[in-house]
Amino acid sequence: MSHDASHEHQHDHAHDHDHAHEGSALPEMDLRVRALESLLIEKGYVEPKALDVLIETYEHKVGPRNGARVVAKAWSDPAFRQWLLDDATAAIASLGFTGRQGEHMVALENTPRVHNMVVCTLCSCYPWPVLGLPPVWYKSAPYRSRAVIDPRGVLAEFGVTLPADTEICVWDSTAEVRYLVLPMRPPGTDTLSEDELADLVTRDSMIGTGLALAPHEAKRASGGQS
Repeated sequence: MSHDASHEHQHDHAHDHDHAHEGSALPEMDLRVRALESLLIEKGYVEPKALDVLIETYEHKVGPRNGARVVAKAWSDPAFRQWLLDDATAAIASLGFTGRQGEHMVALENTPRVHNMVVCTLCSCYPWPVLGLPPVWYKSAPYRSRAVIDPRGVLAEFGVTLPADTEICVWDSTAEVRYLVLPMRPPGTDTLSEDELADLVTRDSMIGTGLALAPHEAKRASGGQS
């Protein structure tokens, strides 16, 4: 396998998203959601700020926290880690994280030699049960195209610089298969509990556009003293 390899999956099957709107800047479902959102705000049923807080919570906290628990358990339990790599769907379900967009999961383990990154080149397939709502950039055309063409450049924009001899594998999500990246465990964390380890796992590290945090970085990110 060559460096910066892209593991393409054929999209000639039926997606659970509509790709027939190439003339529109937004997919039909996004347009419908925005129209409904505008109507609810106009009628006074929804406060824009409250809606923003709700979206922020599910995008950055509730969903990704589930995935962080999966990663933390894999870091601390070798048997679970192997199960996760062999059958991610079952291993994740054992922790209670199941549902739409997570029926068929595959875990990708990062190592010093291989770094995995996930994209959906045709839409925004995303493992909702473990990562929550997909971030805006994940759904954007620039990320969807450049992640395959120039993964190192994309990672650099996220602040991630890898050694030149680290192979970058780009995995293309489909309606049938969703991916969860198992980031490398940060050094100096041998004595941490699973809950403490989960605090080191970011959403981006489980997509492959970031790395797990060092303990002092996690404290700083949560507003604590480093």
